Amino acid sequence: MHCPKCQIELTPRTIEAVTVKECRRCEGIWFDKDELRLVKDSTDADLNWMDFAIWSQAEAIAVADGQTQCPRCTVRMHMLDYDETGVQVEYCHQCSGTWLDKGKLGDIIKALEQELLDKSLGDYVKETLGEASALLAGPESFVSEWKDFATVTRLLQYRILSLTPQLANKIVLLQNNPLNI
Repeated sequence: MHCPKCQIELTPRTIEAVTVKECRRCEGIWFDKDELRLVKDSTDADLNWMDFAIWSQAEAIAVADGQTQCPRCTVRMHMLDYDETGVQVEYCHQCSGTWLDKGKLGDIIKALEQELLDKSLGDYVKETLGEASALLAGPESFVSEWKDFATVTRLLQYRILSLTPQLANKIVLLQNNPLNI
């Protein structure tokens, strides 16, 4: 497989226990189907529940024809904005692979981490309810959906405690001295 930018052979690289292909010259990375999600999930456990399917909300994605060919199946890839991160990726609609130019993986992770910080209490309540319903009918395994639910519930708790420092202080007091209620 060759780099869609430099046309040199891509070499294997392991990122967070996922073997992807990287260009030695331009340092772009090729992710086969689902590998980008696996790397994202392994990079920051708090991002696991932030599932994304590139075409799940097609109307919300800005799509443009790219100039490069897919290194896997040689069709022309599409340029799209990755979720709400502001990062553009090249995506192959035929094999579901993704090409990221140098530094874009880090940009995606940083943007998703910032999104976690920017979510309101209402956003976390909504996400918690969504993850609860996914436990019963979600696309992933029950264990995977349970982990997502547990993560977003924990983040909801953090948001509540950050907004109500008095409650956080009382909880700490209770933990330190449970008999003095």
